[in-house]
Amino acid sequence: MSLSLTDVTLTYPDGDGRLTALDSVSLDVPRGSLTAVVGPSGSGKSSLLAVAATLITPDTGTVVIDGTTVPGLSRAALTELRRHKIGIVFQQPNLLPSLTATEQLQVMAHIDGRSATSARRRAGELLDAVGLTAEANRRPHQLSGGQRQRVNIARALMNDPTLLLVDEPTSALDHDRGAAVIDLIARLTRQRATATVLVTHDHTHLEAADQVVGVHDGRLRVPAQSS
Repeated sequence: MSLSLTDVTLTYPDGDGRLTALDSVSLDVPRGSLTAVVGPSGSGKSSLLAVAATLITPDTGTVVIDGTTVPGLSRAALTELRRHKIGIVFQQPNLLPSLTATEQLQVMAHIDGRSATSARRRAGELLDAVGLTAEANRRPHQLSGGQRQRVNIARALMNDPTLLLVDEPTSALDHDRGAAVIDLIARLTRQRATATVLVTHDHTHLEAADQVVGVHDGRLRVPAQSS
């Protein structure tokens, strides 16, 4: 397994008490597979993604990423784990306006200390993989919404992660472009052997997933159930 959550519970302060965001959640995601996590707003989807991304430490439970047990790691070790093992596709691409598609990806490699030549080659490979070779030198305002999301996906893969976390990638896209993005994520998951977790409230593109789980009031349901 590249991602394993075992009995994960996460709570937040809520007045004089605490609000349970995740309630004894267990989930295994093997490499090369796509798991879709569905549920209504406030159900715990974002909390699950944040725990998997090591951005939040759960109250109890175990998180294992590519053989590394996360609880107890130092801040520096967590940063290294995220840099080398985890790719995140944010809901909004948040591309830098002044950079071309290629340069958006090269920034990630620069942060990781790769050479400019290596970064340029890797960026070209990934833009080709997401079908954007012809748009490599275009800036965000010259790209469609679907193309910007494809750059977002390629950027998340730049450092060859074993775990890919995707947050509502179709929220700003129409049905056809959304379907194309989900199909692309599924294809890249298998080609690049990532363990992919896709968080979405959209039930129309779930046939591409290997497993679909539902989150309701912080509890996981396998298989997912309609709310």
